[in-house]
Amino acid sequence: MGYRENPRPGGRSARVQAAVHQSVRDMLATMDRADVTIPLIAQRANVTPSTIYRRWGDLQALLADVAASHLRPEGEPASIGSAREDLAAWVEQYADEMASGLGRQMLRDVLAAADSANAEKCGTYMRCQLSVFIARAEACGEPFPTLTELMDHVISPIIYRILFDQAPDSDYVRGLVTKVMPESTART
Repeated sequence: MGYRENPRPGGRSARVQAAVHQSVRDMLATMDRADVTIPLIAQRANVTPSTIYRRWGDLQALLADVAASHLRPEGEPASIGSAREDLAAWVEQYADEMASGLGRQMLRDVLAAADSANAEKCGTYMRCQLSVFIARAEACGEPFPTLTELMDHVISPIIYRILFDQAPDSDYVRGLVTKVMPESTART
């Protein structure tokens, strides 16, 4: 169920992508965002600006690609107990990370790109992570919400609040999980 990030793993293409992504991350960590330009990124990555324009099109598309790459999960969510407990802990950590300054900026970068490919990647990453919880619950015979219920009633409200309102606190996040999966339905 994994997402295939780069159809041609390895080679010059992968080296260019890695160098450009690293340059962007380094520059965003040390410079004002408004000062980051494609020529500066190209110089730091030791590629020509035309290489970046050809591959990404513009700065916003590059920023979206770097953000989507950063948002890609490194592995399956931790298993700490029941599927409900795993979900609650994961969602709380996810909300906290996405509500950080860096998390918010990455979400905005992904959404600001004219091409929706990176937003779709992030959606795929999320569905894959949530599917792990669903599979764990099914394997243990635990009742569990559907992928659509999790996306609509847990993840979407969190993302909306992060982008357009106050960052959700842990009580709010736990409340969302409880609404889709009341503790009385979880096995102990």
